[in-house]
Amino acid sequence: MPEKDYYKILGVSKSASQDEIKKAYRKLAMKCHPDHAKGDRAAEDRFKEVSEAYAVLSDKEKRKQYDEFGSTGFHQRFSSEDIFRGFDFTDVFREFGFSGGNLFGGKGGGVRFSFGSGSPFGQQGARPAQMKGSNLIYELPLTVQEVATGAEKTISFNHEGRTEKITIKIPKGMITGKKLRIAEKGEHSSFGGPPGDLYIQAKVTQDPVYHVEGYDLHINREIRLSEALLGTSITVPTLDGKELTLKIPPGTKHKTKMRLSGRGLPHMQGTGKGDLFLCVHIHMPKRLNQDQRKLIEKLAETGL
Repeated sequence: MPEKDYYKILGVSKSASQDEIKKAYRKLAMKCHPDHAKGDRAAEDRFKEVSEAYAVLSDKEKRKQYDEFGSTGFHQRFSSEDIFRGFDFTDVFREFGFSGGNLFGGKGGGVRFSFGSGSPFGQQGARPAQMKGSNLIYELPLTVQEVATGAEKTISFNHEGRTEKITIKIPKGMITGKKLRIAEKGEHSSFGGPPGDLYIQAKVTQDPVYHVEGYDLHINREIRLSEALLGTSITVPTLDGKELTLKIPPGTKHKTKMRLSGRGLPHMQGTGKGDLFLCVHIHMPKRLNQDQRKLIEKLAETGL
């Protein structure tokens, strides 16, 4: 999916206030609204684009998610249905002076077009669209190994008043927040439309070896003070069951990070993998025995 810079679309800065965002949307919406640009497909497409941007940036939580994860990360978490859910365009258009009863109604009949299956607007035509039912989200726990290799899972969920079971294939790289869409397995529509969709959303479970951040893996290893000063070698487990030997150079500092490129989790789409990061922790003894103290005192005399 191409990047969508909602701030650029509305022509505002990332620090813009809600009033500034609203004013920018009003200006653009009035310019390319179908009532003003009849028959201009480019204007209609532009209207959809600015309306989507406004639906996100005018919502405090959605804007926060968009700012935090960027366009790609945001759209991995939010579908078109999610973006427009709970957003009342009727009040917006009424405030802007557009027709209220028929959101896109011109004098010659109701012009309607789609913002996506979850938006409050219908498809082309004079009749109101049949709205889909609500979507369901099923949070599926996955282990690090299942994310690394892919898996087959059978899940149970409530669909239209009964329990259903389905078996789904989990692709490699389905990290926390990634979703799979199962069409028309959501809640039924109260308006005669098709059922909503079921979204399988991954949640990577806590692992005893690795800490997961996106596609990257993090692992801690402890070494002795003498090893940090003189250098040593340690082994690090990898996802394919192997162990890598790494040289720790003399003078390594506490919490030094070492990066093993391409040893993380596979990307869900496309090629490539994340990285594996080793964090070196230096064990500092709380107490010294008599021999250790004497040696440390001798070292101190040398200026160490």
